[in-house]
Amino acid sequence: MNTNNSTFWGILASAFSADTWAIVAPAILDTLYMTAITTVLTLVFGVLLGIVLVVTDKSGVHPMPVFNNVLGAVVNVLRSLPSMILIILTLPLSRMIIGISYGPQACIIALAVSCIPMFARLVESSILEVPKGKLEAAKAMGTTNAQIIFKVLLPESFPSLIRNFTVTVIAIISTTALAGTFGAGGLGDVAVRFGYTRFKTDILIAAVLVLVVLVELVQLAGDLASRYLVKKRFLV
Repeated sequence: MNTNNSTFWGILASAFSADTWAIVAPAILDTLYMTAITTVLTLVFGVLLGIVLVVTDKSGVHPMPVFNNVLGAVVNVLRSLPSMILIILTLPLSRMIIGISYGPQACIIALAVSCIPMFARLVESSILEVPKGKLEAAKAMGTTNAQIIFKVLLPESFPSLIRNFTVTVIAIISTTALAGTFGAGGLGDVAVRFGYTRFKTDILIAAVLVLVVLVELVQLAGDLASRYLVKKRFLV
């Protein structure tokens, strides 16, 4: 019993040693790089795609049922594929675009393709939560479609959008860990290549702790931003 305890505490102490963090620290930078670039791409294209899905719906401000059904089907297909499959399918695309199919840069495309459809549906869901009365009131006042989108729908759905964006960023962090097993680098690569394959439990623990801290920080920031926006909206 004492031997097991000493082994556990020894591994835990080793997880915070300089040698362990010499391996983990560069992986943190790779993970942050992939997460940041993928987050920007997901935010831009996810919001645009979500807006298009809402606007072109049969009850939207500019109905295009056929186009909406086709676009919705494509989004659903991409969402239905596991992230692992999407990464495998998009790595050849990365090779065509940037000339390599490994490393953080190559896997950013795979990460974006995996996360954009999910966030687009979350954006659509957030916008559809806006009360229909506000939309009808804006139409009655002669507001243009662009004004309805950017001055009514998006501002009113901001708190929900922030919460859903937080969920998406956390999903991106998780997907970067998965992409690490396909040569993307980052914490996932370190956890598998050193922690699992070479049975270095201390490195595995360190990588997991960093991922947990990153997720907690993102969740905290998202909760604070959402609460602030809700409070500000009620005070106005």
